[in-house]
Amino acid sequence: MIPTSPLLRLSPIVLCLLAACSKTPEPTPPAASAPTSVQQSAPAVSGISSVPWFKGGVEAAFAAAKAQNKPLFLYWGAVWCPYCNQVKATLFNRADFAERAKNFIPVELDGDSPEGQKLGAHFKVRGYPTMILFKPDGTEITRLPGEVDAARYLQVLSLGISAERPVRETLAAALKGKELKPEEWRLLAYYAFEADEASGVPADALPDVLAKLARAVPANEPELATRLALKALSAKAELTPQPKLAGDAAAKLIDKILDSPAEVRGNFDLIVANPDKIVSLVTPPGDARKALAAKWDAALTGLSLNASLSTTDRLSATGARVALARIDGAKLPETLAKALGEQVHQADTNTRNGYERHSVIYTAAGILGEAGLLDAADTLLKAELKRSSTPYYFMRMLGGNAKKRGDKAAALKWYEEAWTAASGGATRLQWGGGYIAGLIDLAPTDAPAIEAATAKLFDEAGKTPDAFYERNRAVLEKTAKKLVEWSTANKQAAVIARLKAKLDSVCKALPGDDAQRPVCAELFTPH
Repeated sequence: MIPTSPLLRLSPIVLCLLAACSKTPEPTPPAASAPTSVQQSAPAVSGISSVPWFKGGVEAAFAAAKAQNKPLFLYWGAVWCPYCNQVKATLFNRADFAERAKNFIPVELDGDSPEGQKLGAHFKVRGYPTMILFKPDGTEITRLPGEVDAARYLQVLSLGISAERPVRETLAAALKGKELKPEEWRLLAYYAFEADEASGVPADALPDVLAKLARAVPANEPELATRLALKALSAKAELTPQPKLAGDAAAKLIDKILDSPAEVRGNFDLIVANPDKIVSLVTPPGDARKALAAKWDAALTGLSLNASLSTTDRLSATGARVALARIDGAKLPETLAKALGEQVHQADTNTRNGYERHSVIYTAAGILGEAGLLDAADTLLKAELKRSSTPYYFMRMLGGNAKKRGDKAAALKWYEEAWTAASGGATRLQWGGGYIAGLIDLAPTDAPAIEAATAKLFDEAGKTPDAFYERNRAVLEKTAKKLVEWSTANKQAAVIARLKAKLDSVCKALPGDDAQRPVCAELFTPH
């Protein structure tokens, strides 16, 4: 049976994904036989390395875990997700991960499967990728960090497998001041809080919770205290509106970390995440800010050249340099723009593995766009359309670049082409919602186009088994809200009335006892 603990009770109210069953095994990307060839991105996890991915449904997997007294490893992703492909290229293809997988039941869950979103609501997973470890009895142990390197990931995975209690219980004990074992502190330091809707820690409270944990770490575990304190600062920097300056202690912490190459490398995922926001949080404008930014930039430069990191991670380090360089509205230095261009060229030329390539091109094009090098980003993306098995992902990026240029027609063309090319129920709803949002933002007077696209989206929702769960539900609710706002601003009540009637026919076709039916019926009701 799929676990039904109070924290994992099936709910039609949350948003996300999961596959009802494993897919038929797909081939891995073929090995590059010639330096001029580039493989297409392969669409599935199954078959990577020799990981024994479970071949049955989710419920059968939990039953097998219980029968074999093995933990269950749940991988939640989508074929178009860049970071999912990064995980496939850097973790799931490793022989040591495949060897470790013999000790648990590994299950692939895809958000586009017939009940993917319904199961996503059940497990309270939202972002791709999410990886969860369960005990043989179905109790959730921990949510694993997808951003750390493979060696650290495997260490945290091992700690999770041998953990005596779920991390959520460990967190509660730590916040009450109770003594923890060293391995429990390490699990907390590397816990994926951002991937856990059920932890009971809302985003606005997370910085204080992490800071409290950092202060409670035993003195003989300074590495973990530093990591938790840095995570607290990173979480605080993400808050809107921007908080007040964090103070001298925070600046000294950052200075201490940047002085240590080992701590910079050990906290790579945090060092590249929000450098511009953290620098702005801990220093006022002026010489102190410039000095800290320069020091951080030097650390990032080292990471961008570090051969122990993946190509995507090295690009991410350069992307963080771009963000830092543009702090307080500064212009991007020509030397950095040139270094970025050379690094992207090398990554494009040398990346052969299809999984890794999807992540590399996404990361490179995104950084070029943030750097204002839109033409270079477009050239990279357009070339990849011919090679990728999920070109619709890159079409959306091309649309975003056109929007930045102010070319509304081109942006809408790309958004529409992306929707047309997209495959999979959840993906098509998401891409359709994106096209409608683009129409409302860029062509608000084109009521016929907006109405036609929304009617098409509702038709597709009616054919999608879990259209009103998790990510699907989020897309439809966001679309409905945007339509109502558009209607109010543009006096289009008649259009909304027709669309409500269209949606009503979709709702009535759902079984009377289906939990999706009230969600569907209230889609246009303000939330």
